[in-house]
Amino acid sequence: MIQVCSQCGTRWNVRDRQRAWCPRCNGALLAPTAPPDPRWSPGATTHPPTRSPAPQTGAPRLPSGFRWIAVRPGPPPPPRRRRRHLGPTPRYAYIPRWGLADNPPQALLEGEAKAKEGPALVTVRAALLSAIAIFGLAAAIHIVRYVLLLINRTTLLPPLVAGAALWLGVLLSLAAIVSVILTGAVMAWWLITRRAAVYAHLGQDDPRPAWALWVGCLVPIVNLVWAPVYVIELAHAEQSQARLRGPIAAWWIAWVLSTAVSIFGIATSFTTKPQGIADNTVTVVIAYLLGAAVLVLLWQVFNAFVRKPVERPLHRWVMVGQCRPSADQPGPVESETPPAVETDQREPAA
Repeated sequence: MIQVCSQCGTRWNVRDRQRAWCPRCNGALLAPTAPPDPRWSPGATTHPPTRSPAPQTGAPRLPSGFRWIAVRPGPPPPPRRRRRHLGPTPRYAYIPRWGLADNPPQALLEGEAKAKEGPALVTVRAALLSAIAIFGLAAAIHIVRYVLLLINRTTLLPPLVAGAALWLGVLLSLAAIVSVILTGAVMAWWLITRRAAVYAHLGQDDPRPAWALWVGCLVPIVNLVWAPVYVIELAHAEQSQARLRGPIAAWWIAWVLSTAVSIFGIATSFTTKPQGIADNTVTVVIAYLLGAAVLVLLWQVFNAFVRKPVERPLHRWVMVGQCRPSADQPGPVESETPPAVETDQREPAA
């Protein structure tokens, strides 16, 4: 005899007697779907085992196919309100503009306006690139001058060659000084506007006045200390100090070393001895190469800042899946044999 559970749909072979409850989910069993065993028919020689009827101590047993349902006391719940018909979906022949307005916060608008007040990125890159090229040419012409000094030890140079080497070195040295001044002014301008934009985006004012920033960036020797400090403060305000710590430190060290070599080269440039002139030429070549390296490192620091706009957040939050237990952490131990579907003293499913 087969009975089907009304909840889980399991087919149970109840064998000799009809059951009311499902052994698996305690749901109500439907009426038997198969005829009884012919061995238990009235004309059969064997009869199903008889059991003494159990005394009915509780409520009367429900017929097959019925079950008790709990209902809360009190009046029935109010009927659900039917959703009114909203009509057809609206269609537009053009893209509607009433829902696409983007109103950024006022601090963001002020930060963008102050960032646009500074020099263009193309101007800053052009100043850096031209200064690097001038320093490279100056180092090259001084190397040529040193080679001519070596040749002049045994051979007299033509006046045209000697004069060209001398005046080219002087002109390139003046061009290097002018490029350094212009590049320093452009970088200071960019730094001041960048700081103003960042602090405006944070809803604050720059803690340092503009005149202090100009003095700390343009006055020689003083800018060796204050200009990197201003850059580090900018990195902390943008919360990118961990990413920029290495480039800023390398630029600062190279700048101090280049300044020291340049001061030594200027101090030894007044000698009139041939060996002193040759030594000073080598010192000037090293100074120009270090100056070009400083400008290259400054280019890297500048690109590291402008790669991240002021209004864009540094971190991007993404959804992470459920953490899986590692090999060291104890996890649920899977048994070799799957758990039994039926518990003990229960009849198997059909």
